[in-house]
Amino acid sequence: MDRELVFELPNDLQCIEEAVEFVVGRCATCEETGRKLRFNFRVSFTEALANAMIYGNGRDPSKRVRVEVALRGSALKARVIDQGHGFDRATVPDPTAPENIECPGGRGIFLMRKLMDEVYFNERGNAVTLILRLPETEPIRREASA
Repeated sequence: MDRELVFELPNDLQCIEEAVEFVVGRCATCEETGRKLRFNFRVSFTEALANAMIYGNGRDPSKRVRVEVALRGSALKARVIDQGHGFDRATVPDPTAPENIECPGGRGIFLMRKLMDEVYFNERGNAVTLILRLPETEPIRREASA
């Protein structure tokens, strides 16, 4: 069964943990899916939200971050969109290169690429799409207060 969640967050780093829990909490978990959600998705989604708020929106409290999450078949897809001007991903340093080991830049994108099955950025560079393939379809639970 296909399910979707769409919501916006204020550009406030303190909202990240609750947003991640909100999304993960709506995915029923089997043992294998639970591990992938608890670690791979949680870390990647947290990094995407933090990058959107810090770099994309420049910590501007007047801006927002849009989140679109969809479960289609056996794939969990999360898209994070900021209101910034975007970036050129070709300019992000490889954090594993010896000359960049001490530099903080690029680690979030590196983690997303390693932990998710697919990671895409839009051409403008203000949206990232994270895709995690699940071993079996897991419905997103709906709650009256959501």
